[in-house]
Amino acid sequence: MPLALVALAIGAFGIGTTEFVITGLLPQVASDLGVSIPTVGLLVTGYALGVVVGAPPMTVLGTTMSRKRVLMLLMGLFIAGNLLSALAPGFGVMLAGRVVASLAHGAFFGIGSVVAAELVAPHRRAGAIALMFTGLTVANVVGVPLGTLVGQVAGWRTTFAIVAGLGAVGLIGIAVLVPEMPRPEGVRLRHEVAALRDVQVLLAMGMTVLGFGGVFAAITYIAPMMVRVAGYPEGAVTWLLVLFGLGMVAGNLVGGRFADRALMPMLYVSLGALAVVLAAFTLTAHSKVLAAVTVALIGALGFATVPPLQKRVLDLAHGAPTLASAVNIGAFNLGNALSSWLGGLVIAAGLGYTAPNWVGALLTASALVLAVLSAALERRSAVLAAV
Repeated sequence: MPLALVALAIGAFGIGTTEFVITGLLPQVASDLGVSIPTVGLLVTGYALGVVVGAPPMTVLGTTMSRKRVLMLLMGLFIAGNLLSALAPGFGVMLAGRVVASLAHGAFFGIGSVVAAELVAPHRRAGAIALMFTGLTVANVVGVPLGTLVGQVAGWRTTFAIVAGLGAVGLIGIAVLVPEMPRPEGVRLRHEVAALRDVQVLLAMGMTVLGFGGVFAAITYIAPMMVRVAGYPEGAVTWLLVLFGLGMVAGNLVGGRFADRALMPMLYVSLGALAVVLAAFTLTAHSKVLAAVTVALIGALGFATVPPLQKRVLDLAHGAPTLASAVNIGAFNLGNALSSWLGGLVIAAGLGYTAPNWVGALLTASALVLAVLSAALERRSAVLAAV
C-alpha cells in the first residue's frame, strides 16, 4: 500500500470526525447556545451545504497548482473552521465555523480520490479509494465516539479544539507522506465542466445524493432518537456511534472489494437493503437491542455504497475526473443537507423522532430506481453501438 494513501486517510480521519461528531453533541450544543434540536440540526445542514458550494471552486483552484499543495491548503482551511467553531460565542458564529471547515471537505476527498486511484493499477482503484475513505470510517469508530464523550464531559468546545488539532496532524501527514505530484498537463477547466453534462454522470450523482442522504436522515437525529425513544441514557450515545462507525468500516471495505468485481450489482444490493433497514428502524428504534443492531447495519450498508458510487463517477468522467469527483463528494453532502433538513421538518411537524427514518427509506429507494435506470440506459447504448 503506498504511504500516500496513509496520509490521505489521516486527513480523512480529521474531516470525518468533525463532520459526524456534531450528531452526538446536538443536545449539548442546543442547550448551551439556547436553540432547539431542529435548529441546531442546521449545523449538519450548513456543513453539508458548505461542502456542496465549496467543492467546485476549491477544485478549480487545484487545477492551478500541484495536488499536494492544494491538499495542504485545504487542511489549513479545515483547521481554521474548527477553531472558529470552538471559540464561537453564539449559534451564528458556530454555523459560520462549520461552513468554513466544510469548504475543504469536497475538494479534499475529490482530489484525494483521483490521487488514490492514480497510485494503483486500474483494477485496484475502487479498493484504493476505499482505503482513503477508511480514515473517514475509522473516525466514526474512534474520533466521533471519543469526541462525543469529551463533549459530554469537558464541553463541546473542547471537542472542536481537539478536532482542529487532528487537522494539524493531517496537514503534517500530507506534507511528509504525499509525493509532490505536478499539476496534470493538458487538463482544461472546460473539459472538466463538460464531463458534468454527461447523463450517466448526472445519474450517478443523483444516486449519491439520494442514496447516502438516506443514512443522514436517520443518523443526524440519533442522539434524541436513542435517548427519548429507545430509552438509552445519554452516555450510551457514545458506544452507539462506535457501532455505527464499525458498520461503516466494514461496509466501506466490502463495498470497495466488490465494486472492483461487479459495481452495479453491488449498488443494487446495498441500496435495496439500506432502504429496507431504514424503514424498519421506525419500529426497531423502540427496542434497545434491535436499535443497536440497526444502527450498525445502517453504517455498513450506507458506506458500502461509497466506493462504487465514487468509482462510477470516475469511470464515467474518464479524461476529466477531478471536478466530477469533487462534485460527487459534494453530492454526498447535498444528500446529507437535504435529508437532515427534511428530518428536522418531520420532527418539528410533530411526527416524532423516528419519522426521519421514513424520509431516509424513501430517499434511498429513489436512488435504487436511478441505479436501475442508469444500467438500462447503459445496456441500450451498448446495443446501439453494436448495431
